[in-house]
Parts: sequence; structure tokens; C-alpha cells
Amino acid sequence: MADGVKLTNKELSDAQALARQPTEKELALRKHTEGRLLGLRINRYSWWVHARELADFFLPRRYKWLITPNQMGRGSPINQHILDSTPSLAARNLASGIMYGVTNPTTPWFRLSLGKWNSAGTDPVSIWLAQVEAVIFQIFQESNFYQALAILYFDLVIFGTGSMIIYEDHENVINCVNPCFGEYYVDCNAKLNRNDVFYREFTYTIQQTVERWGVENVSPSVAALYKQQGSGLTRELIIAHAIEPNYEAQKYGVPSKFAYREVYWEWGGSASPQGGSSFAPGLLEKRGFYEAPHLNPRWDTVANDAYGRSPAMDALPDCKQLQLQVRRQAQGIDKHVNPPLLADQQLKNQPTQFIPGGITYIAGLMSSANPGMTPAYGSWKPDLAAMNENLELVRGRIKEIFFNNLFQTISQYQTRSNVTAEEINARRAESLIMLGPVLERLQIELLAPAIERTFSIASRAGILPQAPGQIAGAELSVQYISMLSIAQQASKTSGMDRILQLAGNLAGVDPQIMDVIDFDYFMKRYNFLMNNDPLIIRQDPAIAQIRQNREQAQQQQAAAQQADTAQKVATGAQTLSQTEVGGGQNALQLAMGRAA
Repeated sequence: MADGVKLTNKELSDAQALARQPTEKELALRKHTEGRLLGLRINRYSWWVHARELADFFLPRRYKWLITPNQMGRGSPINQHILDSTPSLAARNLASGIMYGVTNPTTPWFRLSLGKWNSAGTDPVSIWLAQVEAVIFQIFQESNFYQALAILYFDLVIFGTGSMIIYEDHENVINCVNPCFGEYYVDCNAKLNRNDVFYREFTYTIQQTVERWGVENVSPSVAALYKQQGSGLTRELIIAHAIEPNYEAQKYGVPSKFAYREVYWEWGGSASPQGGSSFAPGLLEKRGFYEAPHLNPRWDTVANDAYGRSPAMDALPDCKQLQLQVRRQAQGIDKHVNPPLLADQQLKNQPTQFIPGGITYIAGLMSSANPGMTPAYGSWKPDLAAMNENLELVRGRIKEIFFNNLFQTISQYQTRSNVTAEEINARRAESLIMLGPVLERLQIELLAPAIERTFSIASRAGILPQAPGQIAGAELSVQYISMLSIAQQASKTSGMDRILQLAGNLAGVDPQIMDVIDFDYFMKRYNFLMNNDPLIIRQDPAIAQIRQNREQAQQQQAAAQQADTAQKVATGAQTLSQTEVGGGQNALQLAMGRAA
């Protein structure tokens, strides 16, 4: 953030007060968290095994099978199951489509409102809301929020569950962390069926552990390695981490003002005090949070499952089929280009080799019509056209499972010149209906908590503008204005278009049918669904004044026309009265002329 807008981390300062709690409470907290971690590990087992298979075929670099310190083979190739990258590319397209369709970093994707006020108005409350939006968007831009979101969306598409922790940060206000699947455990509550318990295991080197928590807070074995320096600094150990609701606050020594608590400890570390630490033995750190710092959205859920289900789970059979067929096709091509051969035994005596390029020697081949060496399969050729056709069918199913047709609507019609905008909109609306429940879940489990968390951190840091007094007690709400949200809302206008078209057709038979439609509400609702600027539609008093002025102008015009008509009638009557049609002056002059 700019100078003068640095964050004063209130949560971190409150952690110092937590450290002065009695040792017995800290020991009770460690016993509780260790036991719960073991229970969560058992509950996650089936998801953990399934996720390994998903990682093998889609995303091998974002998964941990075992949290093992001091591994030597972390950089070795681990994507041996992937021969065709279509599934990974399809998953990436879906993750990117969600990223830029829901939370585009280059455009506003949400709008704040308070009761009747929103950020589109010109009153003081609306101006304050617009300023708050600008601050939150600036925080998102200058922190690693969008980078973390991109990682989360990819995890969500593959494993069905994503993970992100939003911490306070002195420089960028917030800092986001993405634990990978396999190192974390989650559990959901009973009230809203949302994940509010988050545990994980990860590795730190001795150097990293001491840098973060201090040599006085680590176990004696870790402290000894740190004091030795040298290669001991690169040794790793497992760190356990827990975030959960702060129930039984007094029992575990965490102030009840915090809604959530966080604990770090060495997994399997020593429980004896070291160096006069104010923390309880074996605990590296504990602190509280005013709102949940962890976000664990799910793609789809069944019953009260803590972990979600993903498109990759649906595409896994097709992915396996694709990789096998690609392997078989490559083998067929290789045997065609470099076929195994049959040769006369007199040439050389070797075991059978039916691999591409291998030679099998048999007796009597030179005495036949063959020249002594011939392809083992004769004139056989692989049917590459049929193979490619089948592979394209499998690739198409995979892309459809990953909703690529939703984000590539235009490219699907490149071969057609007669496609209409109505056809494209209908296809988009059909796809959005299928993706709608996912967007709703993302708004509830990811976006709303992220905005609330960032708003609260910024508010405690004192970097939000002073709020007007009239908003006291009003509840802040969020309206999503991303591309997909707008498209979903706009899809509702198709029914309005049809009813207006029907009314227009019936008006030719009975004009009174147009009296049924409230055109004022129709335009306001249509403008809202299209997510246009609300100021495009005039307010009711302005509309009433315009209509009153128009009515007065029409009345004045009618009066003027009536007066003009009356004047013309009077002038015509006067002219007619002065016209001689017989007798009078003209008749007298005519008579005198005749007399003369």
C-alpha cells in the first residue's frame, strides 16, 4: 500500500497476550489438537486416495501423498501417467474461465450496498461505499490475492475442494497462502454445512522454523541443530497447524473475543520448555482471529461431506481411456514405421523380438518366396483415421465435462457463417444453467468470506474512509457483477423478451392487451438484470415530472390549436358576411348603369 497506509496488525499484537496464559491450558490445547488431527486424518483417507489418482492424471504438482521431511526426489518427474495433455488443458481452461468470468482482476466484480444505498448513487453513503470498494480492490491488486485465487480455482476443478488462508500483512494488508490437497484436513459444521475446521501438516527447515518462531520456542533438538549451523539448517521437520472455532475459550486459554483460534506445534516434537519461553511447552504459536481466516470452497457436495466433488472426478474414466488409446496408437504407428521383422534363421539366431524394429529369426525363410527378411505383420497398416476419430470423441467428452463449451462459445461456430446472436445467447444460457449452482456455492463459500475478511482487516487497520453516521446498524451486502453473474442474470431476460413479443403480436388483434404490462417496472427490472448503471433509469419523481410537463405541453398545444381553429372560423364568418351574393351595393350600381 502507499506510504501512510501501512497495516497495524492488531491480531498479531493480541497474540502476545495469548502467550501469557497458564501452561496447563496450553498443554490441554495441544492434546486436543493432536487428537483431532488424527481423527481428521482417518476421515479423509478415501478422499486422499482418490485425490492421488486425480493428481496423477490431471495435476501432479499440486498434491502431497505423504508429508515426509528431507525427501530427496521432489524434483523428479511425476507426470508419467500423462501422454495426452488434453485433460489438463481442459481443466486449465475451466479454471481460467472461472477466474476471469467471476473474479476478473482487471474489472470490478462486486458492488457493495447498505439497505437502500449502493455505490452507484451520488449521496454521501453511496460515495462512501464506492470509496470502500476502491480500497478493497486496491488491496486485492497489490497483494497476492488474485494469484492465490488462480491456484485455488485449479485445485477446485481437479480435487473438488480448494484452500486459501488470508492473513494480515504489514506491507500489503493481506497475504494469502494456498495449502495443497494432501497436506490439509477440513471438517464442516452442522448449522450451515460449511467447512469451519482446518488442520494441516507441512514441512519447514530448521532455519525457517527458528526465523518464524524464535529459538526460544522450538524443541531442544531443533534448537541444537540451529546452534550447530551448517547443514543442520537445511534439515526439515513436520509442523502441525490448526484453525478452528474458538469454543471452550477459557479451557484452552484463548480470549473469547476471538471467533477462531490458530495453533502451530512441532509434530512429534519435544514437550519440555526451552529457553524460558512464555508459550506452553511444545506450542510454537497460538493466536486468535475475529473472523475465519481460512476459505475452503467446494465444487459440489453430497450430504454433509466435508470435501467436494469435481469435474475431474467425472472425467477420470475418459482421461484413462484417452491415455491408453494414445499409447496404443503410438505403438501402432511405431510398428508401422519401424515394424518388427522376420528373418531366416541362417542369418542369425536370436530370441523373438516383436517390438518395433526387432528381428525374429526363423528357419527356412530364405527358401520360400521371401527374400530372407520380411515384416512380421505383412501388409498390415494401422487405421489411423479411425483411431483419430475415436480419440477426438474422447477429447470432446472431456472438454464438455470441463465446461469448455461455455467459455469458447464463439469458437464453436467458426465453421458456420449463418450463426445468429440469438443462437449464441441461447447456447450460453443453457451452459450457465448447468454452472449456476457452482457459482452460487463460490459466492457463499469463497467470495463473500474473502470480501468480509478483507473489509474487516482494512477496518481494523484504519485505512477505510470515515463512515457516515446514518448507516449505523445497516447490514453490508454484496452484489456480484462479474461476467458470469451478469450473464446468469441476463439469461432471465429471455422470458421477458418473449412476453413482450407475444403482447406485441396480440396487440394487432386487441390493442387493449398492452394495458396489462407495467412498462415502468418492465424497464427497471430489465435494466437490473442486465446489470446496467441504475442511473440510466430515472427516478419516479423525475419520471412523474417529465410526464406532467408533457401533459401540460399537450394541453397547451391542444388549447392553442383550438384557439387557432376558432380564430379561423371567426375570420371566415366575417369574410363571408362581407361577400355580395345578390342585391346590396352591387345590385344598385348595376341598376344605375342600366338606367343610364
